[in-house]
Amino acid sequence: MVNITRRRFASSASVALGGFAGLGLSACSTEPDPQAYESAVAQTWRLTSEPGQDGAAPGPRPAQALSRELVRLATLAPSSHNTQCWKFALEEQAVVILPDLARRCPAVDPDEHHVFVSLGCACENLVQAGQAHGFSATARFDAAHNTIRVALEPLRTPTSPSPLFRAIAARQCTRGDYDGQPLTREELRLLEQAGTSSGVRLLLLTERPALERVLDWVVQGNTAQMADPAFIKELKTWIRFNGKDAVRTRDGLFSVASGSPQIPSWLGDMAFGWLLTSEGENEKYTRQIRSSAGIAVFVGEAADPSHWVEVGRCYERFALQATALGIRNAFVNQPVEVAAVRAPFAAAIGLAGQRPDLVVRFGRGPTLPRSLRRPVQAVLV
Repeated sequence: MVNITRRRFASSASVALGGFAGLGLSACSTEPDPQAYESAVAQTWRLTSEPGQDGAAPGPRPAQALSRELVRLATLAPSSHNTQCWKFALEEQAVVILPDLARRCPAVDPDEHHVFVSLGCACENLVQAGQAHGFSATARFDAAHNTIRVALEPLRTPTSPSPLFRAIAARQCTRGDYDGQPLTREELRLLEQAGTSSGVRLLLLTERPALERVLDWVVQGNTAQMADPAFIKELKTWIRFNGKDAVRTRDGLFSVASGSPQIPSWLGDMAFGWLLTSEGENEKYTRQIRSSAGIAVFVGEAADPSHWVEVGRCYERFALQATALGIRNAFVNQPVEVAAVRAPFAAAIGLAGQRPDLVVRFGRGPTLPRSLRRPVQAVLV
């Protein structure tokens, strides 16, 4: 994900606003209502729903209402550009997750890799939520239809909600600076355990020379993306420049969540192209990676939708475990998103002949404003 540094954006925005003042135009008329945004955040990021919310009937929660609640928790997963590229179908004892290709990003994700990783993230949330609500949740990928069916069978002996489930409503991709402090061996062990499966390998890089090596490839990938008009155009369509737009769409990348100031949409549309520069972005990524405790690289054993879903599940467990430990994380996926950079990047980190799927930096740092999610009824089929 790309974001514009606060200082550069604020300075440029002030100049632009000053220039328009003589025309009698003002940002004040489009200032967002902060209470509306905060209310939407509280509604989105609650861990539990009371009966009667999200369309459920009052009183004891029926099976369909419980399924809707599991879907709501699944949608708190991350997705590329926060496109929320998923749909859900409710069955009697299962939930089916389908790709919503109308929300794919062909410039940054031409082979739909990120779409299926995002489905895997939602699947893992659903599995964790199902178990917390007293079900054995078993996920199976249907290669013929590119869907995931999560079967829900009541547990004979319900278990207490796990720390991973409790982390669902606190998890975020924190695109800010971290404190640069190393993690303990036990913390690294827990992260590796959470992010690994029989079909996915997790490579944890914590030594400074290794982080500098990754940084070099992030800069190369980012420079290529900043020079691609299709990438810039696509990214711009998913930026929400203020809380009003974020609340209206409940998707996309809220600029404040990436450390940029809120500005009117008309100013953001006008200024985006000349504020977003390769030099500024590379400077930001250099600072952010050097402030991180480490880099996690996720590698599926095959490059197909089934393994991309599994990568998403492993990443989401990693992110939930990190959140439970008070550790932040954020994607720095440029080296795997740019096809010309991907293979040499893999070779540089000891993965020659393999396709790295995700690159994630992690460390401790402050929380940032939250992104939003669409209501359950918008993602049901």
